[in-house]
Amino acid sequence: MGTVQSKNLMQELKLNGMLEQFETTLAEAASGGLGHAEFLDLLLQSECDYQRKRKTENRIKNSKLPHKWVFEDFDYTANRSVTKAQIKDLMTLKWLDQGRPILIVGQTGVGKSFIAEAAAMQACRHGKTCLWMDISGLLETLSLSKTAGTYIRLRERLSKPDILVIDDFGMRKLTSTEAQDLCEILEARSHGRSTIITTQLPLDHWIEVIGDPVIADAIIDRLKHAAIQFNLKGETYRKIKAKKLDQPEGEK
Repeated sequence: MGTVQSKNLMQELKLNGMLEQFETTLAEAASGGLGHAEFLDLLLQSECDYQRKRKTENRIKNSKLPHKWVFEDFDYTANRSVTKAQIKDLMTLKWLDQGRPILIVGQTGVGKSFIAEAAAMQACRHGKTCLWMDISGLLETLSLSKTAGTYIRLRERLSKPDILVIDDFGMRKLTSTEAQDLCEILEARSHGRSTIITTQLPLDHWIEVIGDPVIADAIIDRLKHAAIQFNLKGETYRKIKAKKLDQPEGEK
């Protein structure tokens, strides 16, 4: 079989990783640098690397993460009451293996969403599935699903990702129905799936925005005993960034 036929077959079989590296690997083999087994090994590794990369890209795309932030870009110079050890612990994904929720509390601009997204990105890069939703979008989607008669199907879909990120909880009060929906989602995800929630409200104040006190107690109790909590403090990152921009070049 000739070179052109081999490439056509790779294209037909969608072996794009092999196809991309075929000419380079073939040239190396022709120069005497590779045996038959090594030649095949390199082509197979190229295809494996390509497919892993594509799967990771698809997981990130399907996650709906708005910024694609990563822990490598975390600014430790901003005082956030978060240590390097805590960030490194998040990066290990042990909490995800344990199915533990994460609660990130802090005022606007202190980095809640950054940590949530970076944790989700870390998971995507290690073969896990994620879905990001802000609380308003989640509640609206749940409401529309009930009108369309697809609520059960939606709840099942929300229970499947390894991580569900719920951003900006507490921005408005929840009705009893919305609180019940949220409680059911957390319950469905409590068996081996992690939920990351960002909020300005400390957990003890959630009863102020959850319309039903019984449901509020159930949600608070579940998170209080299972969640890893981060309480972020300090100036907003936008203000810190502005200060750095105002500094002379040599002082940044």
